[in-house]
Amino acid sequence: MDFAAFDWTLYWFMFPVAILVATSAMLSGIGGAAIFAPIFLIIFPLLGPEYPLGSLAAAIGVALFTEVFGFSSGFVGYYRKGLIDFKSAIPFIVVGVPIGIIGALMLNALSEYEEALRAAYGILMLVLFYVIIKVHESKEDMAKAQTESAWRGTEEDDTRETRTITGRDGATYTYGAPRQGKGAAATGFGAFLTGLLGVGIGEVVMPQLVKSNKVPIPVAAATSVFTVIVVVASASFTQISALIAQGGVNAVPWNVVVYTIPAVIIGGQIGPRLQGKVKQRTMEKAIAYLFLMIGTAMTWIAVRNTFF
Repeated sequence: MDFAAFDWTLYWFMFPVAILVATSAMLSGIGGAAIFAPIFLIIFPLLGPEYPLGSLAAAIGVALFTEVFGFSSGFVGYYRKGLIDFKSAIPFIVVGVPIGIIGALMLNALSEYEEALRAAYGILMLVLFYVIIKVHESKEDMAKAQTESAWRGTEEDDTRETRTITGRDGATYTYGAPRQGKGAAATGFGAFLTGLLGVGIGEVVMPQLVKSNKVPIPVAAATSVFTVIVVVASASFTQISALIAQGGVNAVPWNVVVYTIPAVIIGGQIGPRLQGKVKQRTMEKAIAYLFLMIGTAMTWIAVRNTFF
């Protein structure tokens, strides 16, 4: 391992940037990889010939690898609060992990079609913009809907196991054990996109828990974070392993990771402390319009590189 081959000061600016990204991700509930990958793929090439990462696979792999640590920081907070329903996370993990790994392997297998993948990433960002602006409800709206149609023990629910979670603050939450059913397809699709393009799983798990299964918001958020960590970690380690297998240890841009990992751990602690100071829906809309700009730029770059 030749660490001397890296310029360890080149990406120093990613430390404050990564803190900001992780803080924003925690406030909005959006995976940090969705912001890191565009930084690597759009901003780095503008900085000079020495800044771009080796490939799209390297950019997405490092973005996911960084996200694991950022979400892990948030996971610790939820674990301390005693809100994670590990048993309810299992069905989502069972579907998400293997399909996420398949997506990660596909990314490396399709590396020669980089511009097509870049275009797909751009289109995905545009779709997420639409989903967040037009479809995605704020936590307050979901909580209201959940209250109006809470789990009441209907005939269908009578066959479901009753779960009870008591937080460290003494609050008790009772609900029916989540079922995937048709949602398994959404979970699999989100996991595949996560492995392939770095974003997707977080956007499909939370709505299933809250809207489809009526899991209380605090428990759903904590359980979703745990699920995302496991799926993202599986996809990320698969991608990093593939990079090392193809190009050796130095194929991983460690001089970026050395700044982003400690930064997202810090941001993962700052974000929860700022909860309530910025309206959830305001933060979501800001991220949505950022996705609009990212999607437009990424799609244009793919078209330019292909046809011009």
